[in-house]
Amino acid sequence: MKIVLWLAAVGLFWLALDLLGVDVRGWLESLWDQIRAIPAGYVIAALVVQSGQTFLAGFAYFAILRAAYPGEVKLWPIIAAYSVGVAMNGFLPANIGTLVTLFMFVAIIPRCAFAGSLAAYLVQKIFYVLAGTFVYLYMFLSVPGAFDISFGNVTSHPALALGIVLGGAVLLVAVARMFWRQVKKLWAQAKTGGAILATPKRYLAEVFVPSLASWACKLIVVGIFLAAFAIPVTFESVMWVSGSGSLANVASFTPGAIGVTQATNALALKTCCHVPEDVAVAYSTAQQLIVTAWDQLVAIVLVAVVFGWSGGRQLVTQSYADARRKADEAKASRAAKKRQSHGGA
Repeated sequence: MKIVLWLAAVGLFWLALDLLGVDVRGWLESLWDQIRAIPAGYVIAALVVQSGQTFLAGFAYFAILRAAYPGEVKLWPIIAAYSVGVAMNGFLPANIGTLVTLFMFVAIIPRCAFAGSLAAYLVQKIFYVLAGTFVYLYMFLSVPGAFDISFGNVTSHPALALGIVLGGAVLLVAVARMFWRQVKKLWAQAKTGGAILATPKRYLAEVFVPSLASWACKLIVVGIFLAAFAIPVTFESVMWVSGSGSLANVASFTPGAIGVTQATNALALKTCCHVPEDVAVAYSTAQQLIVTAWDQLVAIVLVAVVFGWSGGRQLVTQSYADARRKADEAKASRAAKKRQSHGGA
């Protein structure tokens, strides 16, 4: 009965959105058309690997939090909380789903405060910063003539080249010092959440390796969908799609980076593989729609099974409210600093 009522409520919600001018039916029809255009084997394989990506990344969080709060952390609640953040980031702006996950950690771990949850997030991000740096460097260096375009003929102007290198080094040192001061300040407030870093071997085995496997799953999903659209699956094409998707998320002003992802993916595939724009957009749209829909389903099932429907709904709702409040506070703080800066100027 609860399932029937829930489905009825979803139907009424979609109907209300349709009356307000939101083309929910068109979105669903588009999703279905994209799914039908792809052989079932590709879709099933991609969704299995996508589930593996979510589990492995969630496991890395579990290892971090278990080291910080021994005896208080269980695997599946952490996986469920992480899956909620992944699902919400698929359709909400500003990666607010990540904040929801962090507040869910606070709610389900007795001794965990938000500072500790945030520290766990920073520890979990160490691998992804390294992976992202590798992808961006590969994209830059794989563009024909990129090094020459950026630096010109070094041998013709050695003094100028040396000045550029030294200036860049000074700038990097200054930025690194500023960043390090902020890291030390945050670490003093939240070092409990990063306790696993005190045992490097444990970090490598329980966080770095699962994160690497999760990242590999992400690349495999990209390769599967590329193959489904007869786009060459090479190391170069996968790296360019991955990197352009990451840039879209960073620079996005739309929920889930919708539209921005398609534009950057199309440009990336045209640059690296000369893929026609319409094919690239169709590929990117299908992948985003299918993966996003699957992430929603996985999150709903996990929350219902792990926390129960009523408890899970209350937990997610409260965590979302806390995340919105935190995001609004951060926005207000940035606005105040901006006004203060303009006032001082």
